Amino acid sequence: MDLGLTEEQELLRNSARDFLEKECPETYVREMEEDAKGYSPEVWKKMADLGWQGLMIPEDQGGAGFGFLDLIVLLEEFGRALVPGPFIPTMIAATTIMDGGSAQQQNDILPKIASGELIMTLALTEPSARWDAEGIATTATKSGDGYTLNGTKLFVSDANVADRLIVVARAAGSSGEQGISLFLVDRNAAGVSVETLKTIASDKQCEVKLENVKVGADAVVGGEGQGWALLQTVIRKATCMEMAYLVGLAQMDFEISVNYAKERVQFGRPIGSFQAIQHKAADMVTDVDGARFIMYRAAWAVAEGEPDADVQVSMAKAWVSDATRRVVAHGQQIHGGIGFTKDYKIQLFFRRQKKGELMWGDGDYHREKVADALSL
Repeated sequence: MDLGLTEEQELLRNSARDFLEKECPETYVREMEEDAKGYSPEVWKKMADLGWQGLMIPEDQGGAGFGFLDLIVLLEEFGRALVPGPFIPTMIAATTIMDGGSAQQQNDILPKIASGELIMTLALTEPSARWDAEGIATTATKSGDGYTLNGTKLFVSDANVADRLIVVARAAGSSGEQGISLFLVDRNAAGVSVETLKTIASDKQCEVKLENVKVGADAVVGGEGQGWALLQTVIRKATCMEMAYLVGLAQMDFEISVNYAKERVQFGRPIGSFQAIQHKAADMVTDVDGARFIMYRAAWAVAEGEPDADVQVSMAKAWVSDATRRVVAHGQQIHGGIGFTKDYKIQLFFRRQKKGELMWGDGDYHREKVADALSL
């Protein structure tokens, strides 16, 4: 395993940083908190012109044909800039279609994602807020040559602007991992209602209600009753995507805090000269570098299809969730009172870290998964 970046990845990282410094400054992040959409269609189009939405989509389907690790490199830069909007949800949907979609679904959906024409999201979690199969209560009842969906999905990222949803539902009477299927649903279909929730990160997580929503048999992704197995591959990749964003976020939080410690003068000298501040900065860089290493180790295992990929991802998510929380907490403490004011930028990182920490399972959830893998 070589965790060094290739020349292409270095170029991708540098070009992404340059683009995002220009197109996604702090003012843009703040504007999107108040914007009903939560993203700028103009910036979205510019990203598509750079090939980012199609980065890992095959060339014969309109994409750039890069690999999963290349996307991870890009998303670390997204975290540095706190890029808002539906990019990660759309990439999660794209990998779902790539991994389990029919040829017709792939040919219909992937080129539109790559061009920036189509925004999608995965509707998985429900009011129970569980990440396991038992948390799926939304039902899919066969009706004629299609299905009728009923249920409520919660914390669905960017469903307010998604053109299509991938809804996870189960056959009536089924339990556990059996009977779960994935369905393509148009957001504007009859019976679909979307409400944006108020969150600590001021992102666009939504409640999606499905009331007698009709879909055809061709809406099933990955085969009837085979959804949970497909979801496992998708969740592994989605968790790595969220971790990459968190690592980039923590890196920038650290850099801002260290610069502040060098510039802020108290008692006649920079506060960075005090041992208490120095130790916090040392803890921050240790956590950031450790989080980056274990995140890339997990992403590599997923990209290579390693047999222990599940354990690697859970180990990484547990560490990254906790480590980045420590980083942003130290950042707040180094800044003192100003770190808790909304006029100052450091709180933007603090609030978004909490969203990423909880998304796809927090540290406790993933430690339980590692313990299960150890037969404990």
